[in-house]
Amino acid sequence: MSLPHAILTALVEKPSSGLELTRRFDKSIGYFWSATHQQIYRELGKLEAEGLIRALPGRQPARGQKKSYEVLPAGRAELARWTAAPHDLKPLRDTMLLRLRAAAVVGTAGLEADLRRHLELHERQLAEYEEIEERDFPPGRDSTEDRLRHLVLRAGIDLETFWTRWLRHALAEFAELPDDEPA
Repeated sequence: MSLPHAILTALVEKPSSGLELTRRFDKSIGYFWSATHQQIYRELGKLEAEGLIRALPGRQPARGQKKSYEVLPAGRAELARWTAAPHDLKPLRDTMLLRLRAAAVVGTAGLEADLRRHLELHERQLAEYEEIEERDFPPGRDSTEDRLRHLVLRAGIDLETFWTRWLRHALAEFAELPDDEPA
């Protein structure tokens, strides 16, 4: 399971409260690994119980105040172990592709409009990634940390570029299809 490792990564980068983590997930890590606020808080409790993180020492927060966490040496070791371990390729599971396959036998009604909607969503995401790249990765930022973060962003840019190109191709195919009759 990768959520604990996503949280450990975020906490190694910057000790944070649960609320700060959920905001950071929404703005960065969440682009490639999503989690609900409840999942993040639940995982923080597990990581703390396992001795991988701890609440920052100091005064105890009053009720309603946020408790900040930092990664302990055992947490950093677990993150290093997980990073170095081989991982299998995950099979592609995409609802749109499955719906296209089903359309071959039941007809394409409504699907073209959704392909257009998906194209718009992927174009917006691509534009957002390109803005992030321009803002956060100007030439000359060559630290290992910057290069690896940029590599993750480039994966997002390349994936969105693929999807926009593929969706345009799919829409061109739809324009050439005969009447909407199942095969």
